[in-house]
Amino acid sequence: MKGGTNETSPPKAISASGRGRGRAAGHVAHRLGASLSDAAGAVDRRLCSRWGTDILARLLAQWLSERLGQSFIVENRTGANGNIATETVVRAQGDGYTLLVTNASNLINPTLYERLSFNFTRDSAPIVSLMRVPNVLDVNPNLAVRTVPEFIAYLKANPGKVSMASAGSGSPAHMAGELFKMMAGVDMLHVPYRGAAPAIADVIGGQVNVTFSDMPSSIEHIKAGKLRALGVTTATRSEALMEIPAIADFVPGYEASQLFGLGAPRNTSTEIVAVLNREINAGLADPKLKARLADLGGTILSGSPVEFGKLIADEIEKWGKVVRAANIRPD
Repeated sequence: MKGGTNETSPPKAISASGRGRGRAAGHVAHRLGASLSDAAGAVDRRLCSRWGTDILARLLAQWLSERLGQSFIVENRTGANGNIATETVVRAQGDGYTLLVTNASNLINPTLYERLSFNFTRDSAPIVSLMRVPNVLDVNPNLAVRTVPEFIAYLKANPGKVSMASAGSGSPAHMAGELFKMMAGVDMLHVPYRGAAPAIADVIGGQVNVTFSDMPSSIEHIKAGKLRALGVTTATRSEALMEIPAIADFVPGYEASQLFGLGAPRNTSTEIVAVLNREINAGLADPKLKARLADLGGTILSGSPVEFGKLIADEIEKWGKVVRAANIRPD
């Protein structure tokens, strides 16, 4: 996302899986030690409809534009399981004009990929944690199970015979399934797809038995009866599917939600980080924006940059253990 600021805001841009530019008020730039022009400039916008960081980024862009008087665009950089977008941001100047909406892949990839050209923890500056979004343990309705305990019993009676679809090796859906296998002591055959949509389609069609899909991709299929939801991967029930229990109710300690946050290049000034943290936290407390985020099925977080940094470290350690234990390799 890209833009220019008002009298109280620093130069900034927010990119969900992308980058941003714009122009800021000159005296603000001077206060922050940046070199920017006086006038707000017009910028092109590129908005895509794919769910995930793009939708979240657009909500943040609208909020920050209203709060800071600056235009923002969302630029999607797809490919390599999010590594292309991440490298674009961590290699950018730390001037507040290029930011990243981080997701679960940023926390899985450091272990999944052996030779990344960047170190996510070292090369990025955490700004704020945004939300956790659950995945859902979905089965084809013809599978003779209706609860998580029944599913575990079925898997133990049929080891390796149940197929598990995911959006690809190392995807959040795959990782949620591998963690479930480890903690429940069961086995399933992993079937990777190129994206969530074909994986879900084949579970609905009966070609594959189960998937741990992200909630926004599957919730309408669940409500239509095309998928049977057995449990959500957050530690507690989700407000979007309150009738569905948490897997943790039956597998103590299980948690595999997707963590979203906002980050910047590592040399971004503390002043810029502080202002963005303050403004985003204000948005996360705003009833209207909270309602929009709730539509994504997530639990709102917020907090300081230090707290978000601790969450990042904990999640990288957690998923690193799963990647190594299951010997997962990227597609």
